[in-house]
Amino acid sequence: METAIRQKVDAWLNGNYDEATKKEIQQLLDNNQHDALADAFYQDLEFGTGGLRGIMGVGSNRMNRYTLGMATQGLSNYLKQNFPDQQVKVAIAHDSRNNSDVFARIAADIFSANGIKVYLFKELRPTPELSFAIRHLGCQSGVVITASHNPKEYNGYKAYWNDGGQVTAPHDKNIIAEVNKIKSIDEVKFEAKPENIELIGEEVDEAYLKAVEGLSISQDAIKRQHDMKIVFTPLHGTGITLVPEILKRFGFTNVHIVEEQAISDGNFPTVVYPNPEEKEAMSLALKKAAELDADLVLATDPDSDRVGIAVKNNQGEFVLLNGNQTGSLLINYLLLAWQKSGKLTGKEFVVKTIVTTDLIKEIAESYGVKMYETLTGFKYIAELIKQLEGKEQYIGGGEESYGYLAGDFVRDKDAISSCALIAEMAAVAKDNGQSLFDMMLEMYTKYNFYKEELVSITKKGMRGAEEIQQMMQDMRANPPQTLAGSKIVQVSDYKSGTRKNQQTGEETKLDLESSNVLQYLTEDGSKVSARPSGTEPKIKFYFSVKEPLASADDFDKVNQKLSEKIQQIMSDLKLK
Repeated sequence: METAIRQKVDAWLNGNYDEATKKEIQQLLDNNQHDALADAFYQDLEFGTGGLRGIMGVGSNRMNRYTLGMATQGLSNYLKQNFPDQQVKVAIAHDSRNNSDVFARIAADIFSANGIKVYLFKELRPTPELSFAIRHLGCQSGVVITASHNPKEYNGYKAYWNDGGQVTAPHDKNIIAEVNKIKSIDEVKFEAKPENIELIGEEVDEAYLKAVEGLSISQDAIKRQHDMKIVFTPLHGTGITLVPEILKRFGFTNVHIVEEQAISDGNFPTVVYPNPEEKEAMSLALKKAAELDADLVLATDPDSDRVGIAVKNNQGEFVLLNGNQTGSLLINYLLLAWQKSGKLTGKEFVVKTIVTTDLIKEIAESYGVKMYETLTGFKYIAELIKQLEGKEQYIGGGEESYGYLAGDFVRDKDAISSCALIAEMAAVAKDNGQSLFDMMLEMYTKYNFYKEELVSITKKGMRGAEEIQQMMQDMRANPPQTLAGSKIVQVSDYKSGTRKNQQTGEETKLDLESSNVLQYLTEDGSKVSARPSGTEPKIKFYFSVKEPLASADDFDKVNQKLSEKIQQIMSDLKLK
């Protein structure tokens, strides 16, 4: 065992940690499980694109009361430094994961012990509602305990700033610096001051739901199609608290809930992963939809910031739409509605991340609306909304990982409002004698048929992290000349902040903060992005190819052609 790891292990064995924690560490030592100990102690959990996230268990690289405690104490110290003459207030929510309620209470206790006023949701609530609550209650910060769609072994801690967005630079690094100043858990104030903790719930629900109701654009279409059949599954998470209610308030009267998955359960007993990107996770909902001949399937992840959907194709079969497809449909729907109502003044904008489909850019340009790109992670979209507040009007935005946001009263991706708007969009399509699938084909024929695919390669533990870094180094040092027979014309390295024209050698600066992302663009408009995940032990490859679609009848043929092109690019990159 490396000396540094052994020293950390000894510090936990001899420090003021509870006996159960010490016993578990000693058992790992006694059983010579040095690899397990190395993975648990080789680093400290850090804030990534999704905050603090890790496997639950003992160790500095695990989610437990101590790593959460250090983070909360560091955040408390930082808040008191930043708001010295104010009563600092924070809001806290949690999802359905194992220990989420316990971790939320520990965080509340620590904040309260530091003289900070805490608004603690008394039961599980969606992440977007936490974002809303921060601004609604005038808080300087907030925390949600969740690991989003990760496997059941994980939990996490997402920290928010006073705008309702997740912490970004410089606050993220400054908070970590404060955490790192804490040399002993004895410095963490675990003893609660109950008078500083206030339980919240229904009153915030009502304010949030009222705001979401205000997003509705096409009430007339809903009135005519109110009995459209919708199947919804919360995948054992927080969606059950608000999605059925907002669908009802929008006017939908024929919503069917997947009862087996309506029970909040951190073991996620009916799915392998509680991830609406996975067909397996959607299987019960798809089965119910087929039985009912439903029009739309909606599925939210455990903390309800992301939504997956299924619609019927032209053969009457249910197909899953990916995040790029749903996001493009939503942006197209919102922009058309704004245009029809005469609200486009030239000061509006939409946002997408650098790995999200460029179809959104084409759509925005056709409406004369500005489109901004941000790094991956919705916190960067929230940051942009904050920067442009009062100067430009945010309409909507999204990222390929199934996260979307319309309106700016929430500053994180929001599956609650997205479910309502997607259902409304389906009602509008049905009112026009179409399905959402038809609406998508119409969009492709008007612009271009963009097809995207994501490949994630998992590399666990310390060795895995090293392998991922080596892959990125190799791709930077030796970029391919061609992909699927098309020349590479541009390489964007978001880590060095440079974009290089491969034909002229000219380099330009990228106007974004440094991030470990590499992107290749080919002559025919294909794009490949490589990015180590900030929240999981994975490296992700994003593929995007495009072709014109002359008519809806050509969909299958062009779809096949684009699929083959992606496979060829994967082969050229030696990923298959």
